[in-house]
Amino acid sequence: MVEKWRGRTAGWRRRILLGWMSGLLAMSLCGQPGGYSLLSSKSFQKVEIPFEYENHLMIVKVVFNKVFPLKFIFDTGAEHSILSRKEITDLLAMPYIRDFQILGSDMTTILTAYQVINVHLRIGELEIPRHSMLVLKEDYFRFDESFGLEIHGIIGADIFKNFVVHIDYRHRKIILHVPKHFRPPAKGFREVPLEITRNKPYVFSRALLENDTLVDLKLLLDTGASISVLLHDDTHPLLHLPEDAIVGRIGAGLGGYLEGYLGRLKQLQFGDFTMHQVLASYRELPPLADSTSLNRRNGIVGNQVLERFELLIDYIHQKLYLKPNKAFYKPFEYDKSGLILVATGVNLNQFLIKGVIPGSPAAEAGVRPGDYLHKINGWPATFFSLTDLQRKLRKKEGKLIRLVLRRGDEKLRVQFRLRKLI
Repeated sequence: MVEKWRGRTAGWRRRILLGWMSGLLAMSLCGQPGGYSLLSSKSFQKVEIPFEYENHLMIVKVVFNKVFPLKFIFDTGAEHSILSRKEITDLLAMPYIRDFQILGSDMTTILTAYQVINVHLRIGELEIPRHSMLVLKEDYFRFDESFGLEIHGIIGADIFKNFVVHIDYRHRKIILHVPKHFRPPAKGFREVPLEITRNKPYVFSRALLENDTLVDLKLLLDTGASISVLLHDDTHPLLHLPEDAIVGRIGAGLGGYLEGYLGRLKQLQFGDFTMHQVLASYRELPPLADSTSLNRRNGIVGNQVLERFELLIDYIHQKLYLKPNKAFYKPFEYDKSGLILVATGVNLNQFLIKGVIPGSPAAEAGVRPGDYLHKINGWPATFFSLTDLQRKLRKKEGKLIRLVLRRGDEKLRVQFRLRKLI
């Protein structure tokens, strides 16, 4: 969810959305499927790319410049690919062509990135030579802290916009089809209205709010978002915060954490498919944000919704095909403790309590931001990943949670029972 940038080169200064950089041809040197190749001798009609699925993020393995094995997030919400670890390009002595000022996902923080060209990428059996991408001056994403994962960047639409993108969450694979060889799917799939603007997919949906109001929405289909739905409640006159919404961090993006509110939609509908009691995050656009340049979208639909489908995105013909999978009827679960944890340490197995939701079980037990989690239910916290801990804190209501905390030089013992917050 990177937003605006400003190029600074020899008198050239203009400001547009980073997600809409199609006017800068040098940023995408592989514009046709012919710019790709396969490692094997198979006929290039399609290529399958396996992915890991952690913390509701699709992670693909990428070999960078034939040297570094890295991990990138597969992100339909980003038009261009980004490397977040500048030390890699520094080590390879790669020249930086120009620098950009980027407006972060909070649409207020100004960040810096550099352009590199002639990058060689290998993703599974797919080889992409002479590619161009952005390199962040600093690791503004901080995926390690936010998700407890070692991530080096994002793969954006500059890699896959000329294919039909088939995402199979259940079997953990992405299939890129060359359009001229693709045939629309049949059994179980339904076509859903889709708009492609500047290589970003927008899906049209209908939501039933808590006050029984029906609202038609335009949402960015964003596989780089680990949330269910993010709504900008100031983009539609009928969108309002639910009465029982809670204050909290609704996610993390380029430049830091996003603050907002959390609630639920009674229903969310895509074509013939309806989901119930869907988790929704709410956040107003900053006063100076340009909703026109955001393509007049009402928000984002992320992986906690998308993972319930097998889906195909036909960028060329602007079509979306959906088929529910076994996760479709799974309830939308949210944390029941009120703890906001981040991973720290060399092995990402030390856990800082970054925030505590007011009025939550953890807050009532006296847990404070800045505490470190030492033990949970008798087990050292270092035994777990961040995903493991978050899963434990979403368990059945009434479950007793016993924590040992480090606060400065002190060790504190607290306990509470999980309780539904939204």
